Amino acid sequence: MKINRSAVSLTVEDVAASAAFFSEHLGFREEMSADGFVSLGHPDAGMNVVLLRRGLEVLPADFRDQHAAGLILAFTVDDAAAAEARLKEAGVEITMPLLDEPWGERLFQVTDPNGLVVQFVQWLTPQA
Repeated sequence: MKINRSAVSLTVEDVAASAAFFSEHLGFREEMSADGFVSLGHPDAGMNVVLLRRGLEVLPADFRDQHAAGLILAFTVDDAAAAEARLKEAGVEITMPLLDEPWGERLFQVTDPNGLVVQFVQWLTPQA
């Protein structure tokens, strides 16, 4: 099987608010949309973020009323400190400040208007 592209579908209350956040602050662009649905692509990510309004009938019946929770949407970046500084300057609240983990991960997190946790990761050479 050849997989050409990946997507993650997230159920939220306010599709427009999350779409605006991902577009304005993270560089995603709308590729498709309909009532209660938007698919966002990014020129560098190789994946789409699909936002679905909670309660939408295209969702499986036992998922319709759930909100995306308990997950972290992570993106690898070249310079986490610069990404954090840019987002702070743009007025985005940093919900977990930049930190370096001993296994070689530098990361920080933000939270979108619907409570989606977005993490930015830079891989460093682990300390010996």
